[in-house]
Amino acid sequence: MDFAIGSLPDSSISAAEFRQLTRRAKARLLRMHYESGVGHIGGNLSALDVLLCLHHTVLREDDVFVLSKGHSAGALYVTLWSRDILTDDDLRTFHKDGTRLSGHPPVKGVPSILFATGSLGHGLGLSAGLALGKRFGGQSGRIFCLMSDGEWNEGSCWESLIFIRHQLLDQLTILVDANGLQGFGSTREVAAIEPLADKFRAFGMYTDEVDGHDFAQLRAALSDQRPGPRVIIARTEKGHGVSFMENRMEWHYLPLTEAQYKQAIQEVLD
Repeated sequence: MDFAIGSLPDSSISAAEFRQLTRRAKARLLRMHYESGVGHIGGNLSALDVLLCLHHTVLREDDVFVLSKGHSAGALYVTLWSRDILTDDDLRTFHKDGTRLSGHPPVKGVPSILFATGSLGHGLGLSAGLALGKRFGGQSGRIFCLMSDGEWNEGSCWESLIFIRHQLLDQLTILVDANGLQGFGSTREVAAIEPLADKFRAFGMYTDEVDGHDFAQLRAALSDQRPGPRVIIARTEKGHGVSFMENRMEWHYLPLTEAQYKQAIQEVLD
C-alpha cells in the first residue's frame, strides 16, 4: 500500500458528525481488542478523540504524525481505518501471528507509521529530528508527536525539549495525552510532574491546555499555526466512554471478557 492520508481532511466537519465518527471508531476499537484478547484499552480510549480530530481535520499529506506512546497503537490503527488507510481485514489481524499490526507500532509494514515506539521516551527525539530535517530540506509540513503524561518521567523527553527550544523547531507540535494514570498508578503518585503547562512555558514553549474529549477545543488548538514550537496538553480520561474503565488504572492492562465487551459496546453506541 502506498502511503496517502486519503482524502484531504475536512476542517468543516461538524460536532455532530465528529460524535458519530467517535462512536463508530470506539466500537471498532473495542471489537478489535476483544477479538485479539489484548489490553491497553484504557489509554487507547483516552487518546482516540485527539487522534481522530488530528487526522480528520488537520493532518495533510506533507505533515507527519509520530505516536510516541506506542501502547496506544490500537487507537492509531482504528484512526487510519477511519480514513480508509487500513481495512477491516487489516484490523482483524491485530496482535495475531504474522500481523503487520502489532501491539505497539511496527518498524515496517504500515507506510504511514515511520517508527516503532514500543519503548517510551523516544518519539519526541525522533520528531525533533524530522522537524530539523524538514528545515534543512526546505520542506513544508508539520510534525505532530503524541505522548503520554507518564512518559515525561523519562529524561530523554526533557533533553529533546531543550533541543527543540534551542533550535526553534517551529514545525513541531507536541501533544500530551494527560489522563493522569500510568502502568503502576497515578502520575501524581508515581512521579509527580504537574504543573506540566508551567514547566513547558518555562522552556519558552507556546502551551495550550484543552479538554481532550471536546471537539471544538481540540480543533481550535490543533489548527493554530502561530510560529514557534508548541505543546497541547489534552486533559483526558483513561477508558473514556466506558463506565467501568473510566479513571481505572487496571485498564492499562486488562483484556475484555464477553460480558464486559457487550456492556462497553452498548455504552459507546448509546
